[in-house]
Amino acid sequence: MTTEDQVRPALNYRNTKFISSAARMSQLDIVENCIEIAFAGRSNAGKSSALNTLTDQKSLARTSKTPGRTQLINLFEVDEDCRLVDLPGYGFAKVSEAIKAQWQDTLSEYLQKRDALKGLVLLMDIRHPFKDTDEMLLRWSGECNLPVHVLLTKADKLKRGAQKTALLGAKKTLKDYHSDISIQTFSSLKKEGIDELKKVLNNWFKRE
Repeated sequence: MTTEDQVRPALNYRNTKFISSAARMSQLDIVENCIEIAFAGRSNAGKSSALNTLTDQKSLARTSKTPGRTQLINLFEVDEDCRLVDLPGYGFAKVSEAIKAQWQDTLSEYLQKRDALKGLVLLMDIRHPFKDTDEMLLRWSGECNLPVHVLLTKADKLKRGAQKTALLGAKKTLKDYHSDISIQTFSSLKKEGIDELKKVLNNWFKRE
């Protein structure tokens, strides 16, 4: 096994820190041998809460969400060669159609052309999954041969039985897309699903 192929110790996500923001691909730095995992979802899917829960920090995602930054790609460093990427939320943002189109172009370019990108975490409200843009991202990921891990967020809003039913239904829907997709329920409020998410991320980051 070569040095590059060796699996190193698991990451401590509490060490995650905000690095920078970018409005477009050309503004993103290029780091050799760096792995990026992107988080994407509708504006109300609980993306910031999930990132804060994952890293056990109350306002990590919010530090890059000050007024004027909501349209940006936000980069967070977990380790020197491991990054989490917070992509612009889509859906309910009160912005012009022109800006929404720009966001879509930026998302498309990032997902299809960013060499460092090795995985996509797609967040969907467990009560309202598979909206148009969610489905678009799933199709894009298949075209780009990009693995996806779906988080059905706000699972605490449903009783256990309803959670299981929603999860089974989502798994059935995902069969219509490519095969490299995993899925779980997640609750930032109850801090449920964190270990399962970390396991997926560590695998993509080539950590134990």
